[in-house]
Amino acid sequence: MAGGFVASGEVSKQYNGRVTLFVILSCMVAGLGGVLFGYDIGISGGVTSMPPFLMKFFPKVYRRMREDKNISNYCKFDSQLLTAFTSSLYLASLIACFFASYVTRIYGRKPSIIVGGAAFVIGSVFGGAAVNIEMLIIGRILLGIGVGFANQSVPLYLSEMAPAKYRGAINNGFQLSTNLGVLSANLINYGTEKIKGNYGWRLSLAMAAFPALIFTIGSVFLPETPNSLIQRGSDFKKAKIVLQKVRGTVDVQAELDDLIEASSLSKTTNQSQFIIFEKRYRPQLVMAIAIPFFQQVTGINVIAFYAPLLFITIGFGTSAALLSSVLIGVIATTFTIVSMFIVDRFGRRALFIVGGIQMFMSQIIIGSVMANKLGDHTALMTKSYAYFVLVFICVYVCGYSWSWGPLGWLVPSEIFPLEIRSSGQTIVVSTGMIFTFIIAQTFLTMLCHLKAGIFFFFGGWVFVMTVFVYFFLPETKGIPIEQMVRVWREHWFWKRFVGGVKIEVGEELRSP
Repeated sequence: MAGGFVASGEVSKQYNGRVTLFVILSCMVAGLGGVLFGYDIGISGGVTSMPPFLMKFFPKVYRRMREDKNISNYCKFDSQLLTAFTSSLYLASLIACFFASYVTRIYGRKPSIIVGGAAFVIGSVFGGAAVNIEMLIIGRILLGIGVGFANQSVPLYLSEMAPAKYRGAINNGFQLSTNLGVLSANLINYGTEKIKGNYGWRLSLAMAAFPALIFTIGSVFLPETPNSLIQRGSDFKKAKIVLQKVRGTVDVQAELDDLIEASSLSKTTNQSQFIIFEKRYRPQLVMAIAIPFFQQVTGINVIAFYAPLLFITIGFGTSAALLSSVLIGVIATTFTIVSMFIVDRFGRRALFIVGGIQMFMSQIIIGSVMANKLGDHTALMTKSYAYFVLVFICVYVCGYSWSWGPLGWLVPSEIFPLEIRSSGQTIVVSTGMIFTFIIAQTFLTMLCHLKAGIFFFFGGWVFVMTVFVYFFLPETKGIPIEQMVRVWREHWFWKRFVGGVKIEVGEELRSP
């Protein structure tokens, strides 16, 4: 059966240590990268619903929205230039993550975080000061560079700093930070939309510079992870001192020995970035592609990018649409916190499966209601049906926020052995950004052509990914990162690629 996965905690070697204040503060600073990522996701959907912003940069869309009575309700915002404003960030992020991979591997996690922070600051300034569409897009590209560097380094940083038994909760802090960023953006958009003088959108775009500056300055004072110090051949004594500091105990020799051994083994293998394509790394490669792909085709970015436009489409006014986005941000943040408390208790698989079922049912209901109550040229939905759709969008966001949202970052960050960790994370980020770009660039056109069927489209993918998790994703909770090879060797399917050798507790781990 699909149950060829280990029941984590009982069979894995446990190290000494606890969650220290030093780890918490370091992870809070690093987690600001998630806040900035979320802010840049949420801010674009809000400003593109503001009439002054549309009048200045997208006048054709504004006239179509206000004056064209013959256009379909589903097609009012169908503009490739408008979607380019949103999607340009993700194309830039895709390209940047390849450079970030090199920096992260050769120079460490910390320099990559600093570069990302600086790009966030400059991009925010460009966006807020934009006087034409070119300057606006340049700002988004710079923000994309920040996203590429931060998303490459921050999840790795969090996973490597966290004690194994709390790794799920701490790494889920990245998704929590992302949701806090989205929520902040939604709140700011709701407030700036009411500012008279047609400059509220400038404040929305520029205010990201403040957390970006804190993130950049704070990153300068971050410690490098012990894993990275050892991987780059630094003094092992320095790595031991850092490890003692982050674990809150002097008795870290067992963990240090495993880190050194993992590093030594990684250096005896081919150091090419392409070794991840070797057969023995097939499980990690498949997950590095499948998980970020599935995370994007849940349809969550439809809500994250275009929620205000979607709510206007079904009948809400601009202020009500922005307020509804705030509600969604609150729900996403709340249930990400729930996930942090339960992920290391119930495991990754259970949350993936339950969340998938919840998302699937919600999308089928939303699509059915919209198909029956929102036609091409008929009046918009009645308030009661619009609120009904809003309720199930919230149910859908709830399901995503305790499953594919945080776990889509957590699981890839904890499954790679050291020798492919940087290249694996590059594949994860680049795959995610490729499909984020595609969905961001095509969604408004897909909505125009598929209409309510867009929710059945994403619902079908949610069904597929839930089945995939059930059969092919082993449980990883409680397993130290450097011992993670055990879950593939004991899995009913993946053991044929990595040897199928069962590893006893304390047995020395070696690449097959």
